[in-house]
Amino acid sequence: MQILFLATQWGAEELHFEDFIDRTISAGYDGIDTWVPEGALDRKQYHQLLNQYNLPVVCHQHQATGNSIGAFCKSFEYNLNLCMEWEPILINSHSGRDFFSLDEQLKVLDVASEFAVRNNITVAHETHRGRIGFSPYNAAQLFALRKDMCITADFSHWVCVTESFLENCSTVLSEAMDRTRHIHARVGFSQGPQVADPRVEEWKYANNIFMEWWLKIIRLKRKQGASRLTITPEFGPPPYMPTLPGTGEPVSDQFALNNYIKNRITNANTC
Repeated sequence: MQILFLATQWGAEELHFEDFIDRTISAGYDGIDTWVPEGALDRKQYHQLLNQYNLPVVCHQHQATGNSIGAFCKSFEYNLNLCMEWEPILINSHSGRDFFSLDEQLKVLDVASEFAVRNNITVAHETHRGRIGFSPYNAAQLFALRKDMCITADFSHWVCVTESFLENCSTVLSEAMDRTRHIHARVGFSQGPQVADPRVEEWKYANNIFMEWWLKIIRLKRKQGASRLTITPEFGPPPYMPTLPGTGEPVSDQFALNNYIKNRITNANTC
């Protein structure tokens, strides 16, 4: 099975896109994980650069707007179509709203499923706060009703939402791993979606729990005969990254943390 490590553009928006690509390649990543810009000229120029450097991309759909199911689904499908302009290997989606009813959440899943079939693309629904599947308990309901639902596993959100390391969620956690098509690799804890620095002793226990989950997904996908698994180390910038009071200075280097996660998964997976 091919494992592709992708660099997130989140937190690197100040870099010119080609400079971001250069840094991505220099750091040993296989591709990028980013959103498609709204501007047509930017979309065209960035797509040309991706083709020039032969970089695979996971497109990140987070822009869909609308607080009613009708408005959201219209915006959702529009943004999924924008993603397809870049010929992504997968679309990672912030899908729906956490306050949508169960029937409305299922409608969002059905729009994505129909789109995926029409366009021969995987749309993976990120387990993200504020979205459908925001908690393991909500996800379990959706899994039971939509057998084709697949996810981007970002369990840092579930850890934060449940204020636990999912000790009471073993069944749905196993099913979530089975449905995983993409991983956002960030270490969270019971009071937040991102620890200050996973390399230090005080966060070793959380780091090890998440590493065990990620490696379990890798082993499972390999056993299932998957041809590819994409992983984005996704420690984020402030305000995800804690900052020093008064100065706003981040307590850690985001890019260094993501490189650490990439290297640790790589080394553990080859042992």
